[in-house]
Amino acid sequence: MRKQLANPAVAVVIPTFNRAEDLRRCLESLVAQTFDNFEVLVCDDGSTDASAAVAGEFEDRLDIQFETAENFGGPARPRNRGVAKARAPYIAFLDSDDWWTPVKLARCVAVLDAGADLVYHHLFSVRSIGQSRFDEKVISTAPKHPMFVALLCTGMSVPNSSAVVRKSLLNQIGGISENRDLISVEDYDTWIRLARLTEKFVRIPEYLGYYWLGGGNISAASPKQIARIKVLYSQYMDDLPAKYRTKAEGFLAYRIGRIAQQHGNSEITIDSLKTALKSPIDWVFRLKAAYWLARGLASKTNS
Repeated sequence: MRKQLANPAVAVVIPTFNRAEDLRRCLESLVAQTFDNFEVLVCDDGSTDASAAVAGEFEDRLDIQFETAENFGGPARPRNRGVAKARAPYIAFLDSDDWWTPVKLARCVAVLDAGADLVYHHLFSVRSIGQSRFDEKVISTAPKHPMFVALLCTGMSVPNSSAVVRKSLLNQIGGISENRDLISVEDYDTWIRLARLTEKFVRIPEYLGYYWLGGGNISAASPKQIARIKVLYSQYMDDLPAKYRTKAEGFLAYRIGRIAQQHGNSEITIDSLKTALKSPIDWVFRLKAAYWLARGLASKTNS
């Protein structure tokens, strides 16, 4: 077993559930990191597969702990267990089906050491094993201030498997919400709550990781996802300054319309996008709403 590091700078927190082979790919990307002063906390959510054995394969190459608990049904509780066990001052979130480029941690630690509180970046999207071209991408959004307003009123993208944050700030907000109504959007909820403490969000405009779209994603478009987004917004709408509230309501309608369009509910798509277009959302989302509304109306006419 690799000797435990005395003072790791980063704790990589990996929630997982029955993803043994994905976990192996994820951990291989950690072995390849050019920055090596980090610990790995694999926080299992009651898996019944070989996840523990896979983690054990890396004990001589990583400062790694594997611990499991009764199934919670989402990543929030496993992530919180990892944060609680972390010895390092920086927490890097990595889902077990995603993975990083070799320079990921080196780039992020340099930015945090320079004074950032949360750092994030772009990701390549991957749909199949062995894929060699990455035309689809998860584009992160440059910080817009105030961040609390931007996260609720615009299309801020802070991909979870790209984010590295100070543990002290996670402790100040009481960790990641374990509200089951927020499963799959608890990461966005975390960024919103962090934005009430700090404006020091920094984006690295590079592709430093890979986001798996090959199946099993709990954030896929569905009626449940619409319900989760509504709960998320309901927590913060009254805290927005009055001049931003209507904009946030319009952007929520846009998000609902897009989710409904992706899972094929034309009625909700049309109603929500019409609502969005009547609101003062940013022009880029007005254009997108108009485009998707036209698509939705055409689809309804042809059906």
